[in-house]
Amino acid sequence: MTTWMAEKSKHYGLIIAIHLLVVLIWYLFVEIWDVPAYVMPTPQATLAALTVDYNWLANTKVTAIEIFGGYFIAVFVGVGLALLFSWFRLLNTTLMPLVVSLNMIPKVAMGPLFIVWMSYGVIPNIIIAFSICFLPILLTTDRGLKEIEPDLVDLVRALKASRWQIFTKIQLPGSLPYIFSGMKVAVVLAVAGAIVGEFIASQEGLGYLMLQVQVTLDTAAMFMAVLLITLVGVALYLLVLALEHVFVIRDSRVQ
Repeated sequence: MTTWMAEKSKHYGLIIAIHLLVVLIWYLFVEIWDVPAYVMPTPQATLAALTVDYNWLANTKVTAIEIFGGYFIAVFVGVGLALLFSWFRLLNTTLMPLVVSLNMIPKVAMGPLFIVWMSYGVIPNIIIAFSICFLPILLTTDRGLKEIEPDLVDLVRALKASRWQIFTKIQLPGSLPYIFSGMKVAVVLAVAGAIVGEFIASQEGLGYLMLQVQVTLDTAAMFMAVLLITLVGVALYLLVLALEHVFVIRDSRVQ
Protein backbone atom coordinates (compact mmCIF):
# COMPACT_ATOMS: atom_id res chain seq x y z
CA MET A 1 0.00 0.00 0.00
CA THR A 2 2.83 2.37 0.87
CA THR A 3 4.59 1.58 -2.41
CA TRP A 4 1.38 2.21 -4.36
CA MET A 5 0.89 5.58 -2.64
CA ALA A 6 4.50 6.53 -3.31
CA GLU A 7 4.11 5.69 -6.99
CA LYS A 8 0.90 7.70 -7.21
CA SER A 9 2.48 10.67 -5.43
CA LYS A 10 5.42 10.58 -7.81
CA HIS A 11 3.07 10.34 -10.80
CA TYR A 12 0.86 13.27 -9.79
CA GLY A 13 3.87 15.27 -8.61
CA LEU A 14 5.39 14.93 -12.08
CA ILE A 15 2.14 16.09 -13.69
CA ILE A 16 1.99 19.17 -11.45
CA ALA A 17 5.67 19.92 -12.05
CA ILE A 18 5.22 19.83 -15.84
CA HIS A 19 2.29 22.24 -15.66
CA LEU A 20 4.25 24.60 -13.41
CA LEU A 21 7.15 24.42 -15.86
CA VAL A 22 4.86 25.52 -18.67
CA VAL A 23 3.72 28.50 -16.57
CA LEU A 24 7.36 29.37 -15.84
CA ILE A 25 8.27 29.21 -19.53
CA TRP A 26 5.26 31.42 -20.29
CA TYR A 27 6.44 33.98 -17.70
CA LEU A 28 10.05 33.97 -18.88
CA PHE A 29 9.05 34.27 -22.52
CA VAL A 30 6.99 37.39 -21.84
CA GLU A 31 9.58 38.99 -19.53
CA ILE A 32 12.77 38.21 -21.45
CA TRP A 33 11.44 39.13 -24.90
CA ASP A 34 9.43 42.05 -23.49
CA VAL A 35 6.23 40.91 -25.22
CA PRO A 36 3.53 43.64 -25.21
CA ALA A 37 0.63 42.94 -22.84
CA TYR A 38 -1.92 43.13 -25.67
CA VAL A 39 -0.08 40.28 -27.42
CA MET A 40 0.58 37.99 -24.45
CA PRO A 41 0.06 38.95 -20.79
CA THR A 42 2.07 37.56 -17.91
CA PRO A 43 0.54 34.85 -15.68
CA GLN A 44 0.09 37.49 -12.96
CA ALA A 45 -1.82 39.81 -15.32
CA THR A 46 -3.98 36.91 -16.45
CA LEU A 47 -4.96 36.10 -12.87
CA ALA A 48 -5.58 39.79 -12.20
CA ALA A 49 -8.23 39.74 -14.93
CA LEU A 50 -10.44 37.84 -12.48
CA THR A 51 -10.78 41.05 -10.48
CA VAL A 52 -12.45 42.78 -13.44
CA ASP A 53 -16.24 42.55 -13.43
CA TYR A 54 -16.81 40.22 -16.37
CA ASN A 55 -19.32 37.97 -14.57
CA TRP A 56 -16.76 35.19 -14.53
CA LEU A 57 -18.78 32.85 -12.34
CA ALA A 58 -21.99 33.18 -14.37
CA ASN A 59 -20.20 32.81 -17.71
CA THR A 60 -18.22 29.80 -16.50
CA LYS A 61 -21.43 28.21 -15.24
CA VAL A 62 -23.10 28.62 -18.63
CA THR A 63 -20.14 27.13 -20.49
CA ALA A 64 -19.94 24.21 -18.03
CA ILE A 65 -23.66 23.47 -18.50
CA GLU A 66 -23.20 23.43 -22.28
CA ILE A 67 -20.16 21.16 -22.13
CA PHE A 68 -21.49 18.70 -19.56
CA GLY A 69 -25.00 18.75 -21.03
CA GLY A 70 -23.92 18.06 -24.61
CA TYR A 71 -21.41 15.47 -23.46
CA PHE A 72 -23.73 13.36 -21.32
CA ILE A 73 -26.49 13.46 -23.93
CA ALA A 74 -23.90 12.21 -26.44
CA VAL A 75 -22.91 9.37 -24.09
CA PHE A 76 -26.54 8.34 -23.57
CA VAL A 77 -27.50 8.52 -27.26
CA GLY A 78 -24.21 7.06 -28.54
CA VAL A 79 -24.25 4.02 -26.26
CA GLY A 80 -27.98 3.54 -26.81
CA LEU A 81 -27.71 3.64 -30.60
CA ALA A 82 -24.70 1.31 -30.58
CA LEU A 83 -26.74 -1.15 -28.52
CA LEU A 84 -29.64 -0.99 -30.98
CA PHE A 85 -27.24 -1.46 -33.89
CA SER A 86 -25.80 -4.58 -32.22
CA TRP A 87 -29.28 -6.01 -31.66
CA PHE A 88 -30.70 -5.24 -35.08
CA ARG A 89 -28.30 -5.84 -37.97
CA LEU A 90 -30.66 -4.26 -40.52
CA LEU A 91 -30.72 -1.07 -38.44
CA ASN A 92 -26.93 -1.05 -38.39
CA THR A 93 -26.72 -1.56 -42.15
CA THR A 94 -29.22 1.17 -43.00
CA LEU A 95 -28.65 3.84 -40.36
CA MET A 96 -24.93 3.72 -39.52
CA PRO A 97 -23.85 5.13 -42.93
CA LEU A 98 -26.48 7.88 -42.54
CA VAL A 99 -25.21 8.79 -39.05
CA VAL A 100 -21.64 9.00 -40.34
CA SER A 101 -22.72 11.12 -43.33
CA LEU A 102 -24.66 13.55 -41.13
CA ASN A 103 -21.64 13.94 -38.87
CA MET A 104 -19.55 14.99 -41.87
CA ILE A 105 -21.59 18.23 -42.06
CA PRO A 106 -19.43 21.07 -40.66
CA LYS A 107 -21.06 22.16 -37.42
CA VAL A 108 -19.87 25.74 -37.94
CA ALA A 109 -21.87 25.83 -41.16
CA MET A 110 -24.95 24.72 -39.22
CA GLY A 111 -24.59 27.58 -36.73
CA PRO A 112 -26.77 30.09 -38.63
CA LEU A 113 -29.46 27.45 -39.01
CA PHE A 114 -29.42 26.75 -35.27
CA ILE A 115 -29.99 30.45 -34.69
CA VAL A 116 -32.99 30.42 -37.06
CA TRP A 117 -34.44 27.26 -35.51
CA MET A 118 -33.80 27.89 -31.81
CA SER A 119 -32.56 31.48 -31.47
CA TYR A 120 -29.72 32.21 -29.02
CA GLY A 121 -29.16 30.43 -25.74
CA VAL A 122 -27.74 27.43 -23.96
CA ILE A 123 -29.82 24.78 -25.75
CA PRO A 124 -28.37 25.38 -29.27
CA ASN A 125 -24.85 25.21 -27.83
CA ILE A 126 -25.62 21.97 -26.01
CA ILE A 127 -26.86 20.53 -29.31
CA ILE A 128 -23.69 21.67 -31.13
CA ALA A 129 -21.51 20.14 -28.40
CA PHE A 130 -23.55 16.93 -28.60
CA SER A 131 -23.32 16.74 -32.39
CA ILE A 132 -19.53 17.13 -32.37
CA CYS A 133 -18.70 14.60 -29.63
CA PHE A 134 -21.40 12.02 -30.37
CA LEU A 135 -19.75 10.01 -33.17
CA PRO A 136 -16.59 8.79 -31.34
CA ILE A 137 -18.74 7.36 -28.54
CA LEU A 138 -21.01 5.60 -31.01
CA LEU A 139 -18.15 4.12 -33.05
CA THR A 140 -16.06 2.91 -30.11
CA THR A 141 -19.10 1.43 -28.34
CA ASP A 142 -20.16 -0.31 -31.55
CA ARG A 143 -16.64 -1.70 -31.90
CA GLY A 144 -16.60 -2.85 -28.27
CA LEU A 145 -19.91 -4.68 -28.60
CA LYS A 146 -18.61 -6.48 -31.70
CA GLU A 147 -15.43 -7.59 -29.92
CA ILE A 148 -17.36 -9.93 -27.60
CA GLU A 149 -16.60 -13.62 -28.16
CA PRO A 150 -19.41 -14.95 -30.40
CA ASP A 151 -19.07 -18.44 -28.93
CA LEU A 152 -19.77 -17.05 -25.46
CA VAL A 153 -22.85 -15.24 -26.70
CA ASP A 154 -24.08 -18.39 -28.46
CA LEU A 155 -23.56 -20.35 -25.25
CA VAL A 156 -25.66 -18.06 -23.07
CA ARG A 157 -28.33 -17.93 -25.79
CA ALA A 158 -28.47 -21.71 -25.71
CA LEU A 159 -29.05 -21.40 -21.96
CA LYS A 160 -32.16 -19.28 -22.71
CA ALA A 161 -30.66 -15.97 -21.59
CA SER A 162 -32.65 -12.93 -22.64
CA ARG A 163 -31.23 -10.21 -24.85
CA TRP A 164 -31.10 -7.86 -21.85
CA GLN A 165 -29.23 -10.44 -19.75
CA ILE A 166 -26.71 -10.96 -22.55
CA PHE A 167 -26.18 -7.20 -22.72
CA THR A 168 -25.85 -6.57 -18.97
CA LYS A 169 -23.78 -9.66 -18.12
CA ILE A 170 -21.55 -10.03 -21.17
CA GLN A 171 -21.70 -7.27 -23.79
CA LEU A 172 -21.65 -4.22 -21.51
CA PRO A 173 -18.80 -5.36 -19.20
CA GLY A 174 -16.75 -6.47 -22.20
CA SER A 175 -17.27 -3.25 -24.12
CA LEU A 176 -16.66 -0.83 -21.23
CA PRO A 177 -12.95 -0.28 -22.07
CA TYR A 178 -13.94 0.79 -25.58
CA ILE A 179 -16.79 2.96 -24.32
CA PHE A 180 -14.52 4.85 -21.95
CA SER A 181 -11.89 5.23 -24.66
CA GLY A 182 -14.45 6.97 -26.84
CA MET A 183 -15.72 9.00 -23.89
CA LYS A 184 -12.23 10.37 -23.21
CA VAL A 185 -11.83 11.46 -26.83
CA ALA A 186 -15.30 13.01 -26.76
CA VAL A 187 -14.42 15.27 -23.80
CA VAL A 188 -12.11 17.34 -25.98
CA LEU A 189 -14.72 17.54 -28.74
CA ALA A 190 -17.48 18.54 -26.31
CA VAL A 191 -15.40 21.49 -25.09
CA ALA A 192 -14.65 22.55 -28.67
CA GLY A 193 -18.31 22.18 -29.65
CA ALA A 194 -19.61 24.32 -26.80
CA ILE A 195 -17.14 27.12 -27.53
CA VAL A 196 -17.87 27.01 -31.27
CA GLY A 197 -21.53 27.36 -30.36
CA GLU A 198 -20.82 30.36 -28.16
CA PHE A 199 -18.81 32.00 -30.93
CA ILE A 200 -21.74 31.57 -33.32
CA ALA A 201 -24.98 31.76 -31.37
CA SER A 202 -24.70 32.96 -27.80
CA GLN A 203 -25.16 35.96 -25.54
CA GLU A 204 -23.36 34.48 -22.53
CA GLY A 205 -20.58 32.05 -21.68
CA LEU A 206 -16.79 32.19 -21.77
CA GLY A 207 -16.63 31.96 -25.56
CA TYR A 208 -19.01 34.89 -25.88
CA LEU A 209 -16.97 36.80 -23.30
CA MET A 210 -13.82 36.26 -25.36
CA LEU A 211 -15.48 37.90 -28.35
CA GLN A 212 -16.51 40.87 -26.20
CA VAL A 213 -13.08 41.54 -24.67
CA GLN A 214 -11.38 41.03 -28.03
CA VAL A 215 -12.79 44.38 -29.14
CA THR A 216 -10.96 46.17 -26.30
CA LEU A 217 -7.79 44.09 -26.74
CA ASP A 218 -8.08 42.80 -23.18
CA THR A 219 -5.80 39.87 -23.90
CA ALA A 220 -5.42 38.99 -20.21
CA ALA A 221 -9.18 38.40 -19.97
CA MET A 222 -9.07 36.26 -23.12
CA PHE A 223 -6.26 34.17 -21.63
CA MET A 224 -8.22 33.83 -18.39
CA ALA A 225 -11.31 32.70 -20.31
CA VAL A 226 -9.22 30.08 -22.11
CA LEU A 227 -7.82 28.84 -18.79
CA LEU A 228 -11.30 28.56 -17.29
CA ILE A 229 -12.56 26.67 -20.34
CA THR A 230 -9.60 24.33 -19.95
CA LEU A 231 -10.36 23.78 -16.27
CA VAL A 232 -13.96 22.85 -17.08
CA GLY A 233 -12.72 20.36 -19.67
CA VAL A 234 -10.15 18.93 -17.27
CA ALA A 235 -12.85 18.52 -14.59
CA LEU A 236 -14.99 16.54 -17.03
CA TYR A 237 -12.01 14.42 -18.11
CA LEU A 238 -11.13 13.64 -14.48
CA LEU A 239 -14.73 12.62 -13.87
CA VAL A 240 -14.54 10.19 -16.80
CA LEU A 241 -11.24 8.80 -15.47
CA ALA A 242 -12.80 8.31 -12.04
CA LEU A 243 -15.76 6.44 -13.54
CA GLU A 244 -13.39 4.30 -15.59
CA HIS A 245 -11.40 3.50 -12.45
CA VAL A 246 -14.61 2.33 -10.75
CA PHE A 247 -16.16 0.30 -13.57
CA VAL A 248 -13.25 -1.02 -15.65
CA ILE A 249 -10.59 -3.48 -14.55
CA ARG A 250 -7.19 -1.83 -14.89
CA ASP A 251 -5.69 -4.46 -17.22
CA SER A 252 -8.70 -4.13 -19.54
CA ARG A 253 -8.48 -0.37 -20.06
CA VAL A 254 -7.79 0.85 -23.59
CA GLN A 255 -4.86 3.27 -23.36
